[in-house]
Formats: sequence, C-alpha cells, structure tokens
Amino acid sequence: MGGIHLQNIGRFIVKNMVWLVVLVGAAGAVFPATLSWIAPQVPLLLGIVMFGMGMTIEFKDFRHLVRHPWDVGIGVLAQFTIMPLVAYLLTQAFSLPPDLAVGVILVGTCPGGTASNVITYLAKGDVALSVTMTMATTLLAPFVTPFLTLLLAGEEIAVNAPAMMLSIAEMVLLPVLLGAALNHFFRRRVAYALTVLPLISALLVALLVGVVVSMSAPRLAEVGTLVALAVVLHNGFGLALGYALAGLLGLSAPKRRAIGIEVGMQNSGMAASLALLYFNPAAAIPAALFSVWHNISGSLAANWFTRRDADESEISADVSL
Repeated sequence: MGGIHLQNIGRFIVKNMVWLVVLVGAAGAVFPATLSWIAPQVPLLLGIVMFGMGMTIEFKDFRHLVRHPWDVGIGVLAQFTIMPLVAYLLTQAFSLPPDLAVGVILVGTCPGGTASNVITYLAKGDVALSVTMTMATTLLAPFVTPFLTLLLAGEEIAVNAPAMMLSIAEMVLLPVLLGAALNHFFRRRVAYALTVLPLISALLVALLVGVVVSMSAPRLAEVGTLVALAVVLHNGFGLALGYALAGLLGLSAPKRRAIGIEVGMQNSGMAASLALLYFNPAAAIPAALFSVWHNISGSLAANWFTRRDADESEISADVSL
C-alpha cells in the first residue's frame, strides 16, 4: 500500500511539476538563504537525477538504435544543430551580455531532457524513439556539449572545455551507465525504486531551480523579462524546427512528434549545473527559466496533437458516413 501511495503522489507531482518548480523558485527568490547553501551539492543532485534516468534504460533501447539508425541519427543531428544554432542567434539578436549568453548557449548544447519522454507519450508520439534519442544524446554529451559551447561562446567568455568534459562524464555519463547496469542485473530488486523515481527526479529538478534563483535573484529581477523571451523563442523554435526537419525527411507523424518534442526539451538541470560550476549564478538563469517553460510548452504541444487527432478522427467518421 505504501508503494502505491508514493506512486500516486509521484504521478500527481510530476503532472503538476510546473507549479512545484515555480513554488520552489519563488522560495529561493524570497528566502535565498534557505536554498543557496545547497549550491555545492548541485553536481550530486544532478548525478542522482541521471542515475535515476539510467535505471529506466533497458538493453532493448540500444536495439532500437541499431534497428532504426536513420530515425535516431536524424534526431541526434537535429538536437545538436538546431538548438545550439538557435541559441547562438538569439544571443546575438538580443545582444545578451556574456554571462547570460553562455547560459542560453549551454541550454542549447545540452542533450534532451527526460521529461520529453513523458510529453512524447502524452502526444501519442514514438516513445521508443524519444527514449533512444535521450539516451544517445546523453551518452554523446561529454564530448559534444563542451565542444559546441567552446565553439559558440568561446570568443565571449572563457570556456574550459576539457574540465567541462570531465564534469559531464562524472555528473551525467557515469551515473547513467551505473543506473542502467543496476537495472539490468538487479531488475526485480529495483522495481520498487522505479515507481518512486519520477517523484525524486521532480523534487531534485525543482530544488536545482530554487538554488539558481536563490543565488541570482537580483540579476534575475533585472534581466528576467529579456531572458524569458529568449527562452520561450529558443524552446519554440526547437519544437517547430525539429518537427519540420523530421517531416521534410519523410518520417511518420509519431516520429515527427518525438523528434520535435525531444529537440525542444533540453536537460536544463545539466545546463544549470554546468553554469554554476564553470561560470556564475547569472549564467544559470536561462536554464532555470527553461526548466519551467519547457514543461508548460511541452504539455501544450501534447494537448494540441491529441486534439488534432480527435478532430481528424471526427472528420474521417463523417466522411465514412
């Protein structure tokens, strides 16, 4: 009974994650001392989230990569071209100062976030493709994210790419691989943990946002509107261009939805952690705002897709009559 109770709580919190993140962020802004002390533990928090992600990976996910390399390849290429380039163009269009610019670029160069898998499911997209894309981009992140960040932001601000590569390997790659190994060798024993992982992940992501806000509240008050606009456009272009590219290359509707959602929804927790480690709290502001907004936009996109499916079903029924 306790497991079922926790599972229900987890579902409720994940469903209302946006409000949880906003609430914790507001607490960080009003009472910064309550959360700022957690900042040194941010890498550990992210590692726990990524370990949980690893525990959801099965070897059949790798089989999907082998059986459908074209689909996954398109998605990975879209992920690591569309979002970084859009990020760079937005920083130039808005003339963002270096610390905020590198924060936007970090969001763009990070892999897809795990929330995209849930949104893809709600949108009736190809969930297997979404999960495989998240896995593939996460495994590539230690190499691709530092390189792209250096390429796009290196002229504006110092980027220690080798150190960043090592940090991503420690915070992201190693926990994911350990979680996947644990799930493979001890699947029955971790079954209960899998039911509460969404709850733990949601709480930790909200805590990450709260820490960022607590450390950068004065700067957020100054530039919040401008950065929020950049974040909304970044996410919107990612969703739309990812979907459009998949369509141009002839992929089916479920695959287009998976790729569009995966491209538009980033691992903002990773971006925030890297910003705090290698730049300054202000550089983490875009990631914190992205954490809130992409859950809202993803839910709206899923609702739009499902409503469109319902409308098309009604039209087909009318035609058949």
